[in-house]
Amino acid sequence: MGHLPEFSLESRPTQPPTPKAGGATAGMAPGGVRSRVQLDSNLKRWFGRNLGLWRTRRLYFFSDGEDLRVDMMLRVEAFSEPAEGDAAYRFSWWPEQDYSFFENNTSCVAEGTMEVYLCGHQLRRSRGYLCGKAIESQIRQVDEHELIFESHYEQWRILEQIRLVDQDRYRSRSIYSWKAGLLEMMATHHEIRVEDAGAPIS
Repeated sequence: MGHLPEFSLESRPTQPPTPKAGGATAGMAPGGVRSRVQLDSNLKRWFGRNLGLWRTRRLYFFSDGEDLRVDMMLRVEAFSEPAEGDAAYRFSWWPEQDYSFFENNTSCVAEGTMEVYLCGHQLRRSRGYLCGKAIESQIRQVDEHELIFESHYEQWRILEQIRLVDQDRYRSRSIYSWKAGLLEMMATHHEIRVEDAGAPIS
């Protein structure tokens, strides 16, 4: 359980891109570097598709063999003017009912709010889900529907995979959490859109 899972990158090309005249590659800036403008635009578009209210059915699997299901709500909002970075969002989450799970597992927060800032291929968060400190996540784009986030803070290493499904009516999330090098917790989230995006936060 201590090894990273393998991911199939659906958008991986089977052949190298065809060079354009002058040595530039299609979809690439001169010198073989993809245009950051294009990448940032794709990421902002992906986050925009996540705005709204989601009902999230979560299954947690723990290293001691126990598992647990909880039902949560998640709201994703955008700021009209980001305080930093290319775009800014607010994530708010809360349980649909009281769960003793959160009392017995203090590393998991039952409800809360975080501000997040998209800065190139980094996501800067005002706090983590497993700690109250500000953290940074590295972003990898699998294709137009899926991103992978990797975070490191305190003793935790978190790998999170989020995919939008069926014209953005659903989200599929897989989260792997290592603590001190050992896989401590895994979670799968099936998320259903309840409301579309609201007005931006002023």
